[in-house]
Order: sequence, then structure tokens, then C-alpha cells
Amino acid sequence: MGMGMPLRQSIRLGAYLMKQKVKRVDKFPLLVELEPLFACNLACNGCGKIQQPAHLLKQRMPVEQAVGAIVESGAPMVSIAGGEPLMHKEIEVIVQRLLDLGKIVFLCTNAVLLPKNLHRFTPHRNFAWMVHIDGLRERHDASVAKDGVFDQAVAAIKMAQEAGFRVNTNTTFFETDTPQDVIDVLDYLNDDLKVDNMQISPGYAYEKAPDQENFLGVQQTRELFKKAFGDGRRKKWRLNHSSVFLDFLEGRVDLSCTAWAIPSYSLLGWQKPCYLLDDGYVKTYKELIDDTDWEAYGRGKDDRCANCMAHCGYEPSAVFATMGSLRDTIRTAAGA
Repeated sequence: MGMGMPLRQSIRLGAYLMKQKVKRVDKFPLLVELEPLFACNLACNGCGKIQQPAHLLKQRMPVEQAVGAIVESGAPMVSIAGGEPLMHKEIEVIVQRLLDLGKIVFLCTNAVLLPKNLHRFTPHRNFAWMVHIDGLRERHDASVAKDGVFDQAVAAIKMAQEAGFRVNTNTTFFETDTPQDVIDVLDYLNDDLKVDNMQISPGYAYEKAPDQENFLGVQQTRELFKKAFGDGRRKKWRLNHSSVFLDFLEGRVDLSCTAWAIPSYSLLGWQKPCYLLDDGYVKTYKELIDDTDWEAYGRGKDDRCANCMAHCGYEPSAVFATMGSLRDTIRTAAGA
């Protein structure tokens, strides 16, 4: 049977949301995208990070700064991305410090460097690898612009699983993907590789992405996922999403963007309003929340947001809708 979000994660989020409600806080982070470096060992078509200037690509965020940002925000969950976090010499220290603070930590990686670095980490119930898989072999290798990466990632996932780690995957779908492509990759990850949870997102053409051509529009996204999710497959797959977010991808419900709930913190600071739009940076989480005109963003408000159905803007909206309704909460826990 497919499961929605892992139960521990759901309970944790529920308690955190209740606390915010009691304190009457109206904007707060569910998860912070932490980018302690921009450097990467790959040059993927859908990513603009490696276009940063050389001096920035050499920089690594100090441990205290990374941990301090998460503490300041108060977020219960952290997704450490980049660049390739395994190129950071102290990445395991950052992870351990966050786990010691009771945070749920996902470490995003293309998994090429994972086998060499696995020994730096210890399995923990609040820790999971988040391996980027953009399709099966041919599709994935094309998307990362390098042959052999899919096989390396699969081998690394198996190695991490054998060592006792939770392993999740993250897959972005593009205009070139058919419903069958979605089905094939999710079936493979779910049934053959048996990863713990899978995350999916429609590709969105943000300004810095080198490949502007192949991103999905809203209508295409809905049609793609409606077909892929058909015949009971959606229930079977262990997708790490609330059922409301999956409804949203299929076009069954519409949501407004809540980018403030999944903010991005990098070497440049807190990014306004989200990591997909480049409207500047501020030093503190408080400034991000107070100094950003949140009403100005989202579909129908900013032209750049017109085709966006990205996880960072709409998954939190789905979580809030879910937690606001007991029925949906039960449905998500049951993976319905």
C-alpha cells in the first residue's frame, strides 16, 4: 500500500503547526532549503547554480552560519542542497548538529560522490539521503549531461540502503516526459529500488536555468500527472507528498503560492521570495518575512510565476490545507 508522508514527519509537522497557531504566527517555515555551497560536480540542464562567479563557487558556508540560519528560522525540517553538498568538507558536521537539534534532515545529492563519502555519516531516524533521479538511464544521463550517472546513482542508493540509511529520491518532470515516462521511473524507484519515499516536481523555467525550452506549463502539468496517477498507481507509490499536493498536480484543486514556508538560505543570504526567482537577498529570516511583499508573487500576480507549480511554492499550501481539514490529514496519513 502506498503511504503519504512518513508518519513521524506528519506528526512532527502537525505539532509544529499547532504551536504556530497557538502563538498566532501567520508566516513560518516548514522546511528550509539550505545551500552551503554552489559548486557541483555535474552541469545539469535545469539548474542555474553553477553559473555563479568563480569566487562564489570556491566558497563553503561555515558550520556555525549554516546551523545559525536554521535555528533563527525555527524550521522543523531542513533540505541541504547546493551545488553538491558532498563537496563541502564539513557537511557531516552540519548534518549532525542539525540532527542534535531535533531537526528532520534531507541531504540532496546526485549520488556520484556518495560511495566515497558514506562513511562520514551515521544512519539516524530523522535523516534521509535525497537522491536526484530525473528519469531512467537514458533520460537521466541526458538531463545531467553525462553518461553513466544513472548507474552510479543506483549503485550508490543500494549501498546506502545496505548501510542502514533511509533513501528518498527527487524527480523533476519536463515537457519532453510522457505519462509513461513518469510511470516507468516511479515504478522502478518504488518496486525495484524500493526507496523509502519519492518526491516529484514539474520543471519550472526559472530565469537562471540554461534549458528554457522544456519546462511544463500548468495545463500540461495537470494532464501529465492525471494520466500518470491513473489506474490506482498514485495509491501504490510511496510519494512523500500530501494528497492535496497530488490533487493540485492533477488539477483537482487549485492552491495559492506560499513561498515563505519553504525559504532558501545560501552563501548569498535568504533569497527573496524563493529559490526560483532572483529578487535579491537579505541577511536574516526575519527580514525575509518582513521585507518581502508576499502578495506580489504567485500565479496571476507575477508573470514569471505563470507556469509554476513547483513544490517549494505549493507543497506548503497543500500542507496547510491538509492540516486545516481533519479528513485530508487522515487521507494523507493513509496515503489515499
